[in-house]
This record gives sequence, C-alpha cells and structure tokens, in this order.
Amino acid sequence: MWLDSRLLPLLLVVCLCSCGRAFVASLSACRRSGPSLLSMSLVTHYEELPVRTLSGISLNDVTKEVAAIVKKSECKEGVLTVMSKHSTVSVIVQEYEPRFVDDARQFLHDLAPPNRPWLHNDLDFRTGPPDWPGGDEAWRAFRATQPVNAHSHILAMVLGNSESIPIHKGEMKIGTYQQILVVDVDGCAPGGERKKRSIAVQITGSSV
Repeated sequence: MWLDSRLLPLLLVVCLCSCGRAFVASLSACRRSGPSLLSMSLVTHYEELPVRTLSGISLNDVTKEVAAIVKKSECKEGVLTVMSKHSTVSVIVQEYEPRFVDDARQFLHDLAPPNRPWLHNDLDFRTGPPDWPGGDEAWRAFRATQPVNAHSHILAMVLGNSESIPIHKGEMKIGTYQQILVVDVDGCAPGGERKKRSIAVQITGSSV
C-alpha cells in the first residue's frame, strides 16, 4: 500500500511535535533532579604564587608549591597553566640540578650579555607612557632608579613566560627529572633586596 505523498508534511509535523515533547519532558526531569554530573564535576581554580628570587640570573624550583595548589583544587583530570606576570621572569619545565643550574646561568649570561649597547637602556631616546603621573620627566626620574635590563627582556622573551601541564588522577604529569622553574633574569631589586615575583596558577578540569 502506497502512502499518499500529500500526507507526508502532516506526518513530519506530528513526529517533530512528539520529539519536542519528549525533549521538554527530559529537560524538566533533569532540572527537577538537580545539577547535571558535568556541572557538579567542573573545577576551575586560580591563585597567585609569590616567589622570592635571588640575585643575578636565578632559577627557583616551585614544583612543591604548585603541586600543593593542584591538591587543594581537588582537580582529578584537567590542565594546569603556570604563567609569569613579569616581562623579565620566565616559567620553564626543566631539571633542577645544582651544576646544571650554574651551566644554565652561564649560558643565559653569554646569550644576552648585559654590557651590549642595548637601545632599550638608553633613556635619553625614550619617552614615558602618556598617562604616567607627573609626565615624562617624572617617568625618567623613576626609570633612573630601575635596573638597566634590556638583556633581561630578551632572555625572558626567548625562554617564554608560561607552561601548561596535564593533570591526571589528581597529580601533575611531569617527568622524574622535570621540575617547574621560575627563572628571574633581572637580578636584585634596588638596594640588593630579593624581589617578590608573582606567578599565576590556573587549573581547569574535572573533580571526577
């Protein structure tokens, strides 16, 4: 028996209405039962890690501190991002072995020697930000108190300012000889005081 083609549009409307009613009923049931499993398991966590860095080019191991933040977040599966909030501080994943640290410091010093005639260091040919309080002269007076650090910006640019690390079963999945290192390439603060650097830690994932 052949179906009259004139009935096809009517049958299509009936089917769509039935499917729509089933979807609405299912959605209502989900709402009555509370939040979905996905929304209950979503984890987002952010905090900033303070790091006191040493003189010269310093490599600072923050693996334990970051691992503690991951544990506190209760994230089981996801991704961790560690990012420097400074233009002369980098974040890398590398081995933290004392003799390698000395090798790395020497290599970075040779890669971008501080005594090169860097244009960034010549304040006489630079103007300050247009909204600097007190204008250009106030900015120049401020800059005179800061380190001459064009080489530090170059090194930080080469090293990069962030790392992403997978989280699996509640733990960072880094290698046996890998640590999370904060590399400050800008030396001491004026007066020789250790600098307090700020490292952003963002965790996104699931608690199940």
